[in-house]
Amino acid sequence: MSLPKELRYSEEHEWVKVEGEKVRIGITDHAQSELGDIVFVELPEVGDTIEADEPFGSVESVKTVSELYAPINGKVVEVNEDLDDSPEFVNESPYEKAWMIVVETEDLSQIDELMSADQYQEMIEEE
Repeated sequence: MSLPKELRYSEEHEWVKVEGEKVRIGITDHAQSELGDIVFVELPEVGDTIEADEPFGSVESVKTVSELYAPINGKVVEVNEDLDDSPEFVNESPYEKAWMIVVETEDLSQIDELMSADQYQEMIEEE
């Protein structure tokens, strides 16, 4: 399982990549492997506001539907439209092609509350 060191991770298995004042969000390799084949991704609209620890969308696999939980507060400024036609990107490329949303946040300090790659690795090994 790949776990990019430069990303931060939530307990709900989302990853976060800081890009200046913006933050790119997706789900981890571990999450997609637990879910199985992803067949549908539901995401918010550009302009929507997300709130930390609250659902912002969902992924549907052949096994189940799982909610996506916002790792930080912010305003959605970009949505990965490619996932509408190619939800399998979540399985094939969770950190590159399958980013889900980009948000602008006023409080980047929320990133500090998320886990490092090593901390996330420890958490999933304990599951």
